[in-house]
Amino acid sequence: MQAFGCIKRIVTAGADAIIVYFDGANLDEANSACHQMLAAIDAKQEHIAHIDVGKKPEGDTSTRWSWLRECVPSYDSLLIIFDMALIDSHGVYLALRELDAENIYRLSTASEQRVKNSVVEIPVWYGAPNASDLSIVSKKTSLSIEEVIALHTSTTYKVYAVGFSPGFAYMGDIPEALKCARLGTPRKRVPKGAVAIADRQTAVYPSESPGGWNLLGLTAFDMLLHKDQHSESRLRAGDVVKFVSITEQEYKAGLQVEL
Repeated sequence: MQAFGCIKRIVTAGADAIIVYFDGANLDEANSACHQMLAAIDAKQEHIAHIDVGKKPEGDTSTRWSWLRECVPSYDSLLIIFDMALIDSHGVYLALRELDAENIYRLSTASEQRVKNSVVEIPVWYGAPNASDLSIVSKKTSLSIEEVIALHTSTTYKVYAVGFSPGFAYMGDIPEALKCARLGTPRKRVPKGAVAIADRQTAVYPSESPGGWNLLGLTAFDMLLHKDQHSESRLRAGDVVKFVSITEQEYKAGLQVEL
């Protein structure tokens, strides 16, 4: 399967999946290309849903996407899982090639505009006693604690991927001056809502778990949406997030709202 457009490589991932890797001058460009393709796939499925089934040409992968089971975006790649009873990896490849490049660009432009108008703000009580490595981060970066907080709240972050645990959103990039290596020995327990940084990334622990990131504070913002008997991530890859500093009192008030 040859590369084309913004795709630099396609590899099989078992009998019923392929991984598409995207090109770009940097990670952000590659990630944007990934979401352009994802938006085009979503639009294709939506378009097909409005077509009379009886008018669909048999065997045409550009109009028959019932084989698609799931798309999982990551930093610079897209995992596409398909029903191998309906199509093979080469058929999926042909379907991707048939997606119109101009349509992908149009969809991504509209998507980026929606993102710009809907930045998710996450309130943080920086220095919360049970979730604070601010002094450690200060030593690692040679910044004052006030500068650490100011830098972390000065940037808008893009959600590159969601994984590790349900609702754990990997966001970046934090300012270069704030770059911090992970802890040498991971903690056995990180509290729910802990806001943390590691390398050039930042994240919020959606639930209590082990972890080796540097903790900056706590948020009452629930990273999970609870629906009936299941939960799903509140943030999705491609979302834009900004952290806002709040007081302990505001944090505790937020906890009551979440409850």
